[in-house]
Amino acid sequence: MSLSKPDLHGQTAFITGTTRGIGKQFALALAECGCNIVSTGKTTDDTDDQRLEGTIEQTAREVREIGPEALAIELNVREEESVESAVQEAIDEFGQIDIVINNASAIQAVSTVDLPANRFDLLTDVNVRGTQLVSRAFADHLRGQESSWLFANAPPVTVDRAPGSGPYAWSKLGMSFLTLSLADELADDAVACNTIWPVTAIDTRATRYFEMGTEDDWRTPEIMSDALLEILSRDPATCTGNSFYDEEVLRAAGVTDFSEYNLTEGDPAPTSAHMFDPSYERP
Repeated sequence: MSLSKPDLHGQTAFITGTTRGIGKQFALALAECGCNIVSTGKTTDDTDDQRLEGTIEQTAREVREIGPEALAIELNVREEESVESAVQEAIDEFGQIDIVINNASAIQAVSTVDLPANRFDLLTDVNVRGTQLVSRAFADHLRGQESSWLFANAPPVTVDRAPGSGPYAWSKLGMSFLTLSLADELADDAVACNTIWPVTAIDTRATRYFEMGTEDDWRTPEIMSDALLEILSRDPATCTGNSFYDEEVLRAAGVTDFSEYNLTEGDPAPTSAHMFDPSYERP
């Protein structure tokens, strides 16, 4: 089934963590719809560590090859000054930012007692603090527009514990809690705030590095970007305060065959949903 895509010509999206994986796919998919992109992250063309595939400039170049304008900004979401500087630079360059996506995340799915304190701080600072800093820095700007969008790549808040991955789960749920709270706080200002999360694990550098399953368990990042575009086709005045699963968004749009997103034959198990909701079942 061919999904309809929103016309985003003249709009601009600010996305954190666009060097690779889901964040980069968000940027390219939005660009295909005409959207200008602010590509942000820590890995730049000047980064010494060549083990890290992709840079913010490379994503920006690929966006320009598609057609829209792009701006690459080095950003550490853990640092308030870095965030505020990046937000101001983006606004100065494009005048208006219409879509903000808190995608950048740290991951380490280990138990509470096995996680070193510095890694706990990393999860907290990147995932929770980063989401708060970026959202806070953009709040007044988004309020001043006829309508705008703010997303977090984060799961529904459905559990009160996650044995074996408590710190990571807490930090991702913190992203959701902040975003859904903003939905109420900005409801009178036409800022649509939602979260989006994959049902299955997604094939990214992180899933491979941390050996989170095999290719039988993963889908491509395109399922997340297709779900994002489907949400952006909706009315932001009413589409706010939701926690979306990618698969469920696409099912509602009429998709019944997900094989194009699978890396191997057969649908992967809902392992990503189960990390935060062990009782999750597909419709």
